Amino acid sequence: MSITGIKGMNDILPRDIAAWQFLEQQARQIFHTYGYKEIRVPVVEKTELFCRSIGETTDIVEKEMYTFEDKGNNSITLRPEGTAPVMRSFIQHKLYNETDSSKLYYMGPMFRYERPQKGRYRQFHQIGAEAIGEDDPRIDAQVLAMLSHFFEAVGITSVSLQINSLGCSACRPGYRDTLIEFLTRHIEDLCDDCKRRYATNPLRVLDCKAAGCKEATAHAPSVLEHLCPGCEQHFSSLQQHLHALEVEFEINSRMVRGLDYYTKTTFEMVTTALGSQNAVAAGGRYDGLIQELGGPELPGIGFAMGVERLVLLLGEDKLRAEPPQLFIAALGERAQNDGFILLNRLQRQNVYAHMDFSGKSLKAQMRLANRLGSTFALVLGDNELDTGSARLKCMAEGTEQEVKLDALAPTIAAALDAGAA
Repeated sequence: MSITGIKGMNDILPRDIAAWQFLEQQARQIFHTYGYKEIRVPVVEKTELFCRSIGETTDIVEKEMYTFEDKGNNSITLRPEGTAPVMRSFIQHKLYNETDSSKLYYMGPMFRYERPQKGRYRQFHQIGAEAIGEDDPRIDAQVLAMLSHFFEAVGITSVSLQINSLGCSACRPGYRDTLIEFLTRHIEDLCDDCKRRYATNPLRVLDCKAAGCKEATAHAPSVLEHLCPGCEQHFSSLQQHLHALEVEFEINSRMVRGLDYYTKTTFEMVTTALGSQNAVAAGGRYDGLIQELGGPELPGIGFAMGVERLVLLLGEDKLRAEPPQLFIAALGERAQNDGFILLNRLQRQNVYAHMDFSGKSLKAQMRLANRLGSTFALVLGDNELDTGSARLKCMAEGTEQEVKLDALAPTIAAALDAGAA
């Protein structure tokens, strides 16, 4: 009996990897432009980290975490999100004392036990960024501008930015009490999950996708009507800065986040192209998180993007694996041996080249070059080796040119540049 993978934890196959590499490359390039540095943290952490940061009454902690005891009887958890581990590392290694470590980004797998569906898996991948140490709304605006820049760069246009404010420790408790009072009057109309959690985590009821809960909370009090003067000013300034940076957005006063550490600014990049899983990026401020985890009193703001959902939104041209630039069709033992040496020399000059090692006929080798989508093909036999030159064929156009074998790499590079121009 063959062994299969675990449900909801998927292989990323070679035919699919081009899109992943494209997204990661664009993220690295753009984040670097805005002054962010990469950080890599373990996939397992002490369970306490997530209970303290995310919140013990959240769905993630209550239902979705992969938590187990190791051989030392320590409770450890596969990370369900990236911000808490990054903040743990930031505190542990005292990165707050380093002037160039206040902006960090990460990439990697996260784990949550939930029902697998399109764009939502038990092992999923995120690309995220965190800006630490500034509470100025211009930082919020810059983070959102960077996020918008990323979506523009990768060619995903079917998204829109929604923003909201969740208030702070001064004003949110009052709003929370008001919301609980409202929900108590509509308790019979809520789903079982919301009936269970409305008193401990009432904001999550506003985010429930059940039709009955949506209808019951249609006229729920808005958090924006309960902001303190400081939060109101922060949110107003954020909107002004976004307008100044020409970042389009809309206000969604019902938007909440599933993690307890969020304060003030919260946001999502949403799409209508993925059904109910409409958020492809989300984040916000977490001004009290670092102190809660034992660090200094520093504010922060960040976001994470779901890579699987981004891949679903990419255009077809981004999903194709890069084809070989050159296929060497070698005829005879001498050509195969010398062609093998030529292949290695080209690869060392960063030419993506390929050849057949099984002794196929010329016709079969050219068919293989076509299947691989090779840009050029070079037929190599005794005559070509004796003269030091061969015919380089452009597979798409069917045209040929005479090339010197010892100048093959720059010739191919020039031809590719001309084709891209």
